[in-house]
Amino acid sequence: MKAYRKVIFVGKSGTCRAPMAEGIMRDILVTDPIEIVSRGLVVLFPEPINQKAEAVLISNGINFTKNYMSVQLTDEDITEYTLVLTMEETMKNRILEQFDNANEENTFVLSSYVGDELEIINPYGAPLQTYGLCYEALRNTMKKLVKILELDKGETH
Repeated sequence: MKAYRKVIFVGKSGTCRAPMAEGIMRDILVTDPIEIVSRGLVVLFPEPINQKAEAVLISNGINFTKNYMSVQLTDEDITEYTLVLTMEETMKNRILEQFDNANEENTFVLSSYVGDELEIINPYGAPLQTYGLCYEALRNTMKKLVKILELDKGETH
């Protein structure tokens, strides 16, 4: 496996699951030099993080979202040292189709990359409790991801 220098979490609009994943990962990897960002597949104009997603992050002590605005994923975001993690299989397939720099070696569904069977649920439009469940699922997934990335840190290919 490659030693990644950048992790991009990709969600549909870049306002809910992707920034939640970014915030949780930053919280876990406080001192790691890896760049962590979130992007949206369909960002018609920059939007702040979803209010319920932000509330759940803040209630769990994560407050990086003050000036957060969604950003469209671009081909320039992806380099040979970038790991692209999507929330759903359909997003992964769209990225592989639409972006020249994306390939089967750097673009994965987040849950399957860490060995989970279920994709991260999209809480958009659901009650606050569902956002909390999404947070818990993402936090568990991020812990697994950190272990995987830590194992690969010493390797260079």
